[in-house]
Amino acid sequence: MPRPILATIHTAALRHNLARCRSAAPDARVWAIVKANAYGHGIERAFDGLRAADGFALLDFSEAQRLRALDWRGPILLLEGCFELRDLELCSRLGLWHTVHCDEQIDMLAAHKTQLPHRVFLKMNSGMNRLGFTPERYRAAWTRLNALPQVEEISLMTHFSDADGPKGIAHQMQKFEAVTHDLPGERTISNSAATLRHSPDIGEKSDWVRPGIAVYGSAPDYPEKSAADWGLLPAMTLSSEIIAVQHLVAGDAVGYGSSFTADGPMRIGVVACGYADGYPRHCTTGTPILVGGVRTRMVARVSMDMLTVDLTPVPDAGMGSEVTLWGRASSGAILSIDEIAHAAGTVGYELMCALAARVPVDVAE
Repeated sequence: MPRPILATIHTAALRHNLARCRSAAPDARVWAIVKANAYGHGIERAFDGLRAADGFALLDFSEAQRLRALDWRGPILLLEGCFELRDLELCSRLGLWHTVHCDEQIDMLAAHKTQLPHRVFLKMNSGMNRLGFTPERYRAAWTRLNALPQVEEISLMTHFSDADGPKGIAHQMQKFEAVTHDLPGERTISNSAATLRHSPDIGEKSDWVRPGIAVYGSAPDYPEKSAADWGLLPAMTLSSEIIAVQHLVAGDAVGYGSSFTADGPMRIGVVACGYADGYPRHCTTGTPILVGGVRTRMVARVSMDMLTVDLTPVPDAGMGSEVTLWGRASSGAILSIDEIAHAAGTVGYELMCALAARVPVDVAE
């Protein structure tokens, strides 16, 4: 039989989470963010769960082509825009909308020969300091774009750096509104955190919202709020089985570096999952894990192909018992990916995207 590790993508959870984001911003249309191969879930696997979105946003032309191959005929937005002049031909061919965040991209549009004018999203750097025109230069960029026959419509865009924390969005909203208040065009400003936490403050100021991590069942502001607090369901489950059991006595050490030592008799289960599968190596003793749907803890270090769990809370567990690394157990018990990421000192985004190619993936409702 194959090694008993499996990632399961839950289309019903994706559908639910998308609807949850839509309900948080009922007057806005919704981009489903599917960059990084739908946050590691796989565009083709996630598509059925996300097809109710008003549009898809991503980075790569190859991902846009895959969406078109799935017969998606609605809007697709390139979040980083085009990188060279010939990319604009691909935008025309695939019917893509694209972000403009620098002078060089405007220059490319000006040099582009086309009979199909482009829908562009002009990005403001309102404080994130990654992509976009500063508020002082934004209107000049808009004026340049508006004068180009290659441009059909300009939408207005920014990205929040602190929507998930106490600083909030007011400082960036003030800059964005001060510059754009009298400019025509649709606006897209809300990421997952802004959509869930700040929609009452944004109201009609965002024609499109851009939920990413929330669509996949992770809380954008964990640990302040959990996915359950936001009514989100895990869209990915990583599961395996116990492949061996060891009986320890006081003083027995486990794993590389002998980082865990038993202080009395105990049973531990060896699980077919390690850092080569995408499970974070930085997780240590105490990281939560489900065995047979029962919450217990990992012990010792994560190895390349295996990790070990304390079977004290599940005395009937043994060879072949179900292990849920994150997601939903067959019993219905849920272990949020955010808890595992927090134990590893990272975020759920990274764990989703880091799922290893060697892990088989299934799709279920």
